[in-house]
Amino acid sequence: MEVQNMPDQSLMPNQRIMLDSRCGLNDLNPIARLTQKMEDVLNVSGKASSSTPTPIPTPSAAVDKDDCPCTIELVQPEDAEAVIAMLKTFFFKDEPLNTFLDLGECKELEKYSLKPLTDNCSYKAVNKSGDIIGIFLNGLIRRPSPDEVPEKAADSCDHPKFKKILSLMDYVEEKFNIFDLYPNEELILDGKILSVDTNYRGLGIAGRLTERAYEYMRENGINVYHVLCSSHYSTRVMEKLGFHEVFSMQFSEYQPNGKVVFKPAHPHVGMRIMAKELNLDDKQATKTKL
Repeated sequence: MEVQNMPDQSLMPNQRIMLDSRCGLNDLNPIARLTQKMEDVLNVSGKASSSTPTPIPTPSAAVDKDDCPCTIELVQPEDAEAVIAMLKTFFFKDEPLNTFLDLGECKELEKYSLKPLTDNCSYKAVNKSGDIIGIFLNGLIRRPSPDEVPEKAADSCDHPKFKKILSLMDYVEEKFNIFDLYPNEELILDGKILSVDTNYRGLGIAGRLTERAYEYMRENGINVYHVLCSSHYSTRVMEKLGFHEVFSMQFSEYQPNGKVVFKPAHPHVGMRIMAKELNLDDKQATKTKL
């Protein structure tokens, strides 16, 4: 997956940018450049980054938790246009791989980002005006049969630059199979993109979106949450949300034709797969229902 590219507090103070995940793109990055402090961006810890909270400005007024209530809802097919509009504003243009390739407008990326909606496990944060102010796009990964030949996402892509990104993701999947790490799991939740409107960051919206995904996992007997990150900042965000690394690969290791393909700006140095387990220590864990 990708999470919005949120810069580390210690690296880029007092700035704003954006993040990445595959996620089907991870890090749907995967893909970002946000230079706002991480705790301010996602507020995953539920605390302000300084002893004196600073109100987050909106075009009309400051936003706080009391003045800006929101609901967490399932993303519906009719939300597709609004979802893409938000990703164009807060995600696509700043994801590190997109930025390195100067991807620009890419309809293939937009279609790819919407693919997980059919799994009915993606969530949106909606303010009192009905606007989407946060999204967490998720999909489902099912254990392949022993004789199944994995489909390569890059094979059906005609866009030359986006094809390079998909080829990298295909390579990562060849190198690491999440089901090898979790041999008893048949179905895994795959986080694709986590993004929050810049005017509403610091209000715990990302945490609420993630908690709703956990509820979906519990309701359906899914024990493992998987996120592919191509951004350093998205990896840090997932760590804040309780995820841990299960695989990593430097961009310099990916040389399909003997040459390094991706050299994004520091501190983005590689792909990392993050995971979070629920119920694995519970012998009475619910059997997968899907």
